[in-house]
Formats: sequence, structure tokens, C-alpha cells
Amino acid sequence: MDHDSTAAQDTAPIRIAPPEPTAPGTRPPKRRAAVRVGVPVAVAAAVATGIGLVPALASDEAPDLPAISAQDLVAKALAADTDTFSGTVRISADLGLPTALTDAAGGSGPLGRLARGAGAEVGGAAPQLKAVELLGGSHTLSVAADGPDRQKVVLAGDGSGYELLHDGTQLWAYDRASRQALHYTAPAAAGHERPSGIDSFTPQEVAGRFLAESSATTDVTVGGTERVAGHDAYRLSVKPKQAGSTIQEVRISIDAEKGVPLAVQVRTVDGATALDVRFGTLSYAKPDAGTFRFAAPKGTEVTEAGADAFSAGPLSSALPERPAANDGGAAAIGEGWTTVLHGDAGADAAGALAKFAGRHVDGGTLVSTRIVNALVTDDGRIYLGAVTPETLQKAARN
Repeated sequence: MDHDSTAAQDTAPIRIAPPEPTAPGTRPPKRRAAVRVGVPVAVAAAVATGIGLVPALASDEAPDLPAISAQDLVAKALAADTDTFSGTVRISADLGLPTALTDAAGGSGPLGRLARGAGAEVGGAAPQLKAVELLGGSHTLSVAADGPDRQKVVLAGDGSGYELLHDGTQLWAYDRASRQALHYTAPAAAGHERPSGIDSFTPQEVAGRFLAESSATTDVTVGGTERVAGHDAYRLSVKPKQAGSTIQEVRISIDAEKGVPLAVQVRTVDGATALDVRFGTLSYAKPDAGTFRFAAPKGTEVTEAGADAFSAGPLSSALPERPAANDGGAAAIGEGWTTVLHGDAGADAAGALAKFAGRHVDGGTLVSTRIVNALVTDDGRIYLGAVTPETLQKAARN
């Protein structure tokens, strides 16, 4: 398939800016989802891989679709209200996270042993920790959604399996390998509570982060057409105008009929594809009600958890998001793609990063990934953003 087909060029490119990074440990502000696909449980993608793109299920030729402007295509995506579907999502990811940090989430390696010794929760059924697995390698998720009240995502692996389910007020996270489950009953007044963590990894969730806001910091054009999971799609090309971002381009494939984002690629300034997340199969038919029911298998250790057990996962820090008010005192420097968050890291954090995950640079310790970089200064401040190390060092000096 020719991913660079230009069968549908826009006539008047618009400029938009993605949401800026969220402060570590905080939730993005509440707002109507940019694309209402109700995939709380359906985990989207955060960053991708240098081992090759996940192939779209595509025809040999790009579909012949009517011309559409970038302005109209963005509006179509933002207005999409399809929230009933089922299928598979293919993720190819290599954020370039330090091995010490990914091992720690699963409870292995030096930091993992240190966390277990300190009584910290590692591995098991926690959605946020399971999501770390999706930040590297290739994975396939089975996803289903029936409006804002019912979603399901299943991550299958060799000899293991993981499920997130939302059925009305009931939230479940189940890890087959450890035979552990988390269960939460949401108050009736809480609205559409939903699991989070690996649910950040669907094309809709990722695309929404780049389409929800607009300004003059981003060039957006229609870059052609393609077939994704059997559906005709337009492809948007989203590029930052600012220098200093780690992101070179984001490609978003949008269903020509429904307006639903079907695929997202995040390409970095070093030439890598840091993220490829796309539907492999997709049906808009309503899933059977039994799809969303769950009963813990015999022998499962069930923990009754609070809502915080299903809070935002690591994708919140891996892709741009608008900063929110933060009681911890984090502040933002700059705007658009080059926003840098900064706050107090503490001496313990600086020491751990220096020993296990970082490298010394002028003024502190740098922890690098393909998209997000963090600088912990010698006096215990932290600077974080989807920006180059040089941009962080400049922010720290100023």
C-alpha cells in the first residue's frame, strides 16, 4: 500500500496545536472526548517501534474518495459520535524507555526489587502497570464497546492474559498469570466511571490528544487515502511548526464515512516511528451484552479497590496533553509542542534516576526516551516534556 498517496489533497491547510503535557501525577482536565468512541477500557497507543510498522489490513490501491479539506476532516473527526464497535487494535511501540524502569513496573530488575522491598505495588492486575508492557514491542488487543457504559479490552500473551471490563457501575481488572483481580463498584452518581491504564491505547484516544485544540503552532494537511481494517480512510498529516519538539509528524487515518480515527503513527525527529497503533479488524455492529460480563475464576485473589486503582496510565505522560492545575506546584514553560513542565523532584528521585536509568549531563541527570525526556537537576528540580534534551537544558538554565 502506498502510505504517501496524495489522492485527496486539501485546498487550505489549517493549523492546530496538540494539547500540551500533563503534569506528572495529575489527571487531564475533564472535557468532552475529542472523538466520542467510549473506549475507556480499550487501550490505545502511546509510542511506537523501530522494528517496523504494524501493517494495515488494506487493499493494494488507495481508495478513490472525494476531495476534502483539512478543516472539514478535522471537524468530521471531532464530531464523530460512534461508540459501539468491536475488533482488534494492533500496537507496535518502542518508546525507548530505560530497561530499569520497565523492569520495575513488573517487579523485576534492581528498581523492581527495591519497590517490592518498600512495599510498593508492582505487577499483578494494576492497569497502570500492565500498560507499561504496551510501551515496547508488538501487541494485539481485542476491544469492544457499547456506549459509555460498557467497554472491554483483552491483552493476550504466551501463557498469560489480561482483561479490563466496564459494565455499568462494575469495573474489573484481571491478570491470568498472577491470578489476581481488582474490582470496583462505582457510586451510581459517579456517572460513566471506567477503567484506565491500557485503555489509553486506542487510535481514538491517541488521535484526540492531537485534534482537540487549535492554534498556529501546527501544520495540518490531508495526506492521501488508504484502507484500514477494511474501511476507506483519509489520512491527516500533523506537523509541529516549532523547533525543539521530539515529534516530527503525526499521521492520523480517519474513517471516510464515520469520522472515527482508525490509525495513528507518531514519527520522531530521529527518523523513528515511535508509535503505530491501528485497528486490525473493526465492526460497528453492537456487541452482545454477554461480552461485558465477568466472573472471577476459581482461585483468583480478588481485591476490592478504589477508583484510584483505575486512574490514568503512563500514556498520560507519553503524549502531549494540556497542563492542568497541580497541587504539587508543577508549572509550565513555553507553549504548544515545546511545553516543558517543571517542579520539585526531590533528592531521592534524582539519586535513583542517576543510578538506574539516567546519564549525567551538564547540570543534572537526563532520562531519555524517543518522545518524552526528563532532566533532574543537581539541586532536585525536574523538567519534563516531549522535547529534546537541549530544550530541557535551556529551560533549566532560564
